[in-house]
Amino acid sequence: MNNFSCENGWQAGAAQIDISPEKGIQIAGDIGRYRPVEEVRDPLFAKALILAKGKHRICIVQLDLLAIVPKYDAIFRARIAKEFGFPPEAIMLHCTQTHAAPYVGNTYISDEYTDVPPELWFIRSGDDRYNPVVERGIMSAIEQALSSMQPVTALAGRGVDGRVAFNRRFIMRDGTTRTHGGGICNPDILQTEGPVDPEVGVMLFVNDKGARVAALLHHTCHPCHGYPARWVTSGWPGAWARNAQAMLGPQCVPLVLNGFCGNIQHGNRLDPNCKDDYIDMAQKLTETMERIVNQALRPISMDELSWTLEYIPLTRRKPDAKTVANAQTYLREHPTPPWTNAEKTAVTWDYVYAHSNLDLHRQCQQSATVDFPVQVIRMGDVAIVAIPGEPFVEEQLRIKLKSPAPFTFCAHMSNGGCVSYIPTAEAFDRGGYETKTCSWSMLAPDSLTRIGDHAIGILKEIFRTETLKSGETT
Repeated sequence: MNNFSCENGWQAGAAQIDISPEKGIQIAGDIGRYRPVEEVRDPLFAKALILAKGKHRICIVQLDLLAIVPKYDAIFRARIAKEFGFPPEAIMLHCTQTHAAPYVGNTYISDEYTDVPPELWFIRSGDDRYNPVVERGIMSAIEQALSSMQPVTALAGRGVDGRVAFNRRFIMRDGTTRTHGGGICNPDILQTEGPVDPEVGVMLFVNDKGARVAALLHHTCHPCHGYPARWVTSGWPGAWARNAQAMLGPQCVPLVLNGFCGNIQHGNRLDPNCKDDYIDMAQKLTETMERIVNQALRPISMDELSWTLEYIPLTRRKPDAKTVANAQTYLREHPTPPWTNAEKTAVTWDYVYAHSNLDLHRQCQQSATVDFPVQVIRMGDVAIVAIPGEPFVEEQLRIKLKSPAPFTFCAHMSNGGCVSYIPTAEAFDRGGYETKTCSWSMLAPDSLTRIGDHAIGILKEIFRTETLKSGETT
């Protein structure tokens, strides 16, 4: 472990390590499909940012992956704490959720559920061969970041961009909700169900020579480009980070914090001429970022570096008796899985849902609740709210509205926990893909509000002594 003194200010160090998978590793982001890597179109990275003030140190790790399940989050967090001396609650592990990269661990169907035929291992979603690559990458990135610690000042700013992210749930004329609206410009669409968060947030760490050491970039959108192909990409977060590094300097390590995007996606379903391309999306975000860097950045207070990580019990959404019986009947009637293609590389979603519901039923019998981590990191005037899963954007907007911090960046798919959709209570009344009970949508309807209430409470506590002014908007 490095020794450094930073009593009178902050020090920062950052590094990135390539964690691109080899050919044959399973790509996540689809249901029931065998997706071995055939090509890496752009690399995946493990990125680490270390901040220190006095004896306080935080470690932010951003991964170009879909998700890390609780088991491996705990393993990685324990090793980081042991080898580098960080308090476990001061460690943040965030995945951008690109749908053309692997999972770490199995989330669709857990390891403890034993009824999946061994030859269908891929429907669980993970690939155990890849997990050590991620662990080595994380540890190497942190080690290199620690070795590069140097005094820094910090600046932050924000802009808005309404060109790249859209609410993907639509209220239809029959009153139900359909994810993606049933197609481009479907005449049965009545209206978009909910809002978006157009904020583009930027935080820069600059050394005493004026060089940018690291950047935190914040925006909110599902990265689904590359789905369901067999090539790997870090999607718009990775392309945006590459553009940022080209603009801010090769020594700058840019980390992207993707927000609560459970119901947000690129591709405007109401525009038949929409160009849905992750390179184009990243270019638009880069244009907005450049305006922020040139016009809207301001120095932030550097008096405070603190963190809180608390666990709240959330109720699992138990499959009802009919759902369990239907799943059992379906699997009895289909001892051989129904395939959707002649190559036999994709089973039906119904087959995966059946196993998933029986797995969730087993989990509910063991415990009616899930311990759900809510983490808040304070860096002067900037707050990060990090939670697991795929929460809907409405709660992110409420958190930002209630936050006492001038800048609040929310980050989903963080710190293991429950890797699951977390819709609003109202969304359950209308239905849609994200609300269908299964292992990846398994929290009670009041969960999102409870999570938001807890995050807002922590924010008010961690900023309790401050009267802070709102940041400027470009």
